[in-house]
Amino acid sequence: MANPKKAVQWNVDGDFFVDSTCINCDTCRQLAPHTFVDAGPYSSVFHQPQTAMQEEEAFQALLCCPTGSIGTRGHNKAKEVLCDFPLLIDEDVFYTGFNSEKSYGANAFFIKHSDGNWLVDAPKYLPQLARALKDLGGIRYIFLTHRDDVADAALYAKEFGAERIIHKDDLDAEPDSEIVISGKSLTEHSADFKFVPVPGHTRGHMVLIYKDKYLFSGDHLHFDREEKHLAAYREVCWYSWREQTKSMNALTNYSFEWVLAGHGDRVHLAANEMQKQLGELVERMRKTG
Repeated sequence: MANPKKAVQWNVDGDFFVDSTCINCDTCRQLAPHTFVDAGPYSSVFHQPQTAMQEEEAFQALLCCPTGSIGTRGHNKAKEVLCDFPLLIDEDVFYTGFNSEKSYGANAFFIKHSDGNWLVDAPKYLPQLARALKDLGGIRYIFLTHRDDVADAALYAKEFGAERIIHKDDLDAEPDSEIVISGKSLTEHSADFKFVPVPGHTRGHMVLIYKDKYLFSGDHLHFDREEKHLAAYREVCWYSWREQTKSMNALTNYSFEWVLAGHGDRVHLAANEMQKQLGELVERMRKTG
């Protein structure tokens, strides 16, 4: 529960505020960009919601904040917004919400599929979310992009009898995983799902490509909302920037239209524009290597 006595100094006056327990993970800014902004050490409220949609987005951010750092001095409609999750992104792909502090507020996603549903990385475990996912058919597989974003995967695996998928080089983060991928080669799980190892951020990082349209990128790749182009996090490359540059270049061999990132904004672009921006990113990465 956010504490108004700890509200950060950059909040504008009004109902919504961010307090100093904020870890500045970007969750609120992704969900409610009209309300929240990066204020340096914290996120803050730079503009109070003016429309019903902006208010709903702000309450979604309040619910999904991994540290409970967003509060409201007015009527709290969070319970009314709870049923929004998981949020539909496109076709059969959803954002789960309820980002976990264990993964520094990373996004998790849900795919509804006729051969069994998928969770991509894991959110905080909440009974309400588990019930919503059960109503959508449950979970058969949990794809873990890398060690940082495991969060409550074990609890969801136990709840649904799901099989966890992780790379061998990050296995110590989820050692009881049922399916372990090794090496650097593409694994085609079925016609719709491709596992692509992309070492760099961590040694065992993988991305998931679904239907040659959706790239679930973990912490490998994201969209920079300010620069308006694809980007990679140099400052949090835990394993090897050189390897991340090489594996980023390898992604140019695949076609996709969406980047759904664990951290950073998601984006939808035409496939040719996506490839163009990906190539430009690789060149920038090489120059900073």
